[in-house]
Amino acid sequence: MRSMILGLSAALALTTAATAQQRIPIGQLNDYSGATSDVGVPYGQGVSDALAWVNAQRQGVAGRQLNVLAVDYGYQAPRAVSQYQAWARDRVVAIQGWGTADTEALTRFVTRDRIPYISGSYSAALTDAGGRSGRQGVEATPYNFFYGPSYSDGLRAMLTWAAEDWRRSGRPGRPKYVHMGANHPYPNSPKAAGEALAAELGFDVLPAIVFALTPGDYTSQCLTLRSQGANYAYLGNTAGSNISVLRACQTAGVQVQFLGNVWGMDENAMKAAGAAANGVVFPVRTAVVWGQDAPGMATMRAISRVSDPTGTVYRPVHYLTGICAAMLTVEAMETAAANGGEVSGPRIRDGFYARQNWVPRGFEGVCNPSTFTAEDHRGTLRVALYRAVVGGDTSAGSVGELMAANTMRLEPVTTIDLPRRPDWLGW
Repeated sequence: MRSMILGLSAALALTTAATAQQRIPIGQLNDYSGATSDVGVPYGQGVSDALAWVNAQRQGVAGRQLNVLAVDYGYQAPRAVSQYQAWARDRVVAIQGWGTADTEALTRFVTRDRIPYISGSYSAALTDAGGRSGRQGVEATPYNFFYGPSYSDGLRAMLTWAAEDWRRSGRPGRPKYVHMGANHPYPNSPKAAGEALAAELGFDVLPAIVFALTPGDYTSQCLTLRSQGANYAYLGNTAGSNISVLRACQTAGVQVQFLGNVWGMDENAMKAAGAAANGVVFPVRTAVVWGQDAPGMATMRAISRVSDPTGTVYRPVHYLTGICAAMLTVEAMETAAANGGEVSGPRIRDGFYARQNWVPRGFEGVCNPSTFTAEDHRGTLRVALYRAVVGGDTSAGSVGELMAANTMRLEPVTTIDLPRRPDWLGW
């Protein structure tokens, strides 16, 4: 009897080990508690829900469940580097990453270890896959990907629109442009590119105005903005600290057209900032927002039920973006696994190159098309700009209720198709 029990125990242990080995390990780096958690939470939830849905509804990848190793690193780059070392020991085949400082710090590691890294950072330095730009400090990034336009290209699109907006207004003289944000790799990422194009388009470029990534009293920054006479101001931080700037500038009576980066404005920020958010123009990475109709919205709603079984929660733009980013990774993994192939880093990387104008299946009309090549990881140069419109009191009611009542809405402004200029690669 004792021998039988030991034999059964050994067999169970071997079966459990084999099952665990069959699962595909993926890292997921989240900011749920740090300086960018205001947007990190909905994005990370979108990624988590999408990967859980793939396990439940698509039986994982090639019949193997995904083993998602999720960690909240609090937006601290040293913690991200330490966590990466642990994941490398776990032999993860891909990582859903987050911030600019940590993503750029890990670029050499993921290239060396051949682990595709799909970040929430859209730093243009990550797009020079072949290392051919020749830009100082920009290295080859064959294993770095992201969904949507780079920070630089998002800003270039807004400046292109702003130049036309100025011409249409009929105001005399040259428009004045200023970059605003923390002295940090993320808001600084598109600074030089934006200022260069602003000058090229005929703007007077003003000295940058610094404000922290965390909420605070930014009255002095608003007074500087007014004294400079700025007409267009880029907000390089996430929504949390941008809300403080918008409120302070509203109180100070500053009249300026704010341009937000992709993380700089969303529905939650509109509710929090109220009328101060009215008129902010910013890029939206998906073809529709929550509540709008598109063939792929049924799949989005199904994924949302992973963490909201009631199906009643309103999902902001970052949640949808997280799903699109995760599904690109899943389909690249499926390509790697096709015909009995190994789900390995190099094969997943090549999976990102297997399609042009790539929309994950089931997400048509929601996830915008992406095209990656071995030399150029600018997945898209089409940038959809939206305007935050706040037409009433946002203190009463949830985000979903305010959007349904049209107290708040995201209004399409224009779509800019940028040229694929070689001198913009990696910048």
